[in-house]
Amino acid sequence: MNLLHPVNEAEVVAGFLRNEFYQADYDHDRTRFESLVNQPDLNDARQNALRRALLFRRRGHMWRELPADTRWWRVNIGPEDVHRLKIFPRAQWLSIGGGDFGAENIVRRIRANDYPERAESYVRKIQSIGSALAQNANSGPILMIGINDSEPMVVLEGNHRVTAALLESPQRLASLELYCGLSPRMAECCWYRTNLPSLWRYLINRLRNLHDREADVERLLRETGATVAPSAPGSTNDVGGSPWKADSLSRAQR
Repeated sequence: MNLLHPVNEAEVVAGFLRNEFYQADYDHDRTRFESLVNQPDLNDARQNALRRALLFRRRGHMWRELPADTRWWRVNIGPEDVHRLKIFPRAQWLSIGGGDFGAENIVRRIRANDYPERAESYVRKIQSIGSALAQNANSGPILMIGINDSEPMVVLEGNHRVTAALLESPQRLASLELYCGLSPRMAECCWYRTNLPSLWRYLINRLRNLHDREADVERLLRETGATVAPSAPGSTNDVGGSPWKADSLSRAQR
């Protein structure tokens, strides 16, 4: 893995939120915050705080598990790095991986149709994302985490796109926008290494944040005096610029 250049947390949060903006949590105020999400001014501290609050509405529990000293980098991954890449095991990934969540193993099992029948619709979704990636160069960032640039990496956001790209070829992965958060303490994070101590820490954090003050967007607007620019008239971008997620949302609504 090549570390191309450091990126600040505000840029990573903006990209993560853009990927998430199609979710139902944002249905009631998507138009209100569309410009904030899709045309971010990363030099505006109030905008950055609002985007963080919006992201925390869905992903605060995830972000808080990352070590405080996590540093983010724009990276490039070559075919020689794929053996160190792991998919975070959740939902249907559990049945597709069969206990091994290395990206290489998951791709091999999909190609060999070596997965339970109940995962078939999930696999078809991954394959459809591959077609969308080929037609859309700006698909939003992939977020990974690791200890350093030589240890295994776990995909935090973008499991489907990483798998879809690798199903085409290892070289296809290099064309994606890849961010990696590195910390020597990353093994303490349950998203990187799932064990009893890391899960207990996660549970305590969830209990402490049953009411997530950091996700209270209205409070932040009042306290900072920040304003939200209205979306352009006739705007139809309701999914944060993620075309395959737009398809998923449309299907869910039908």
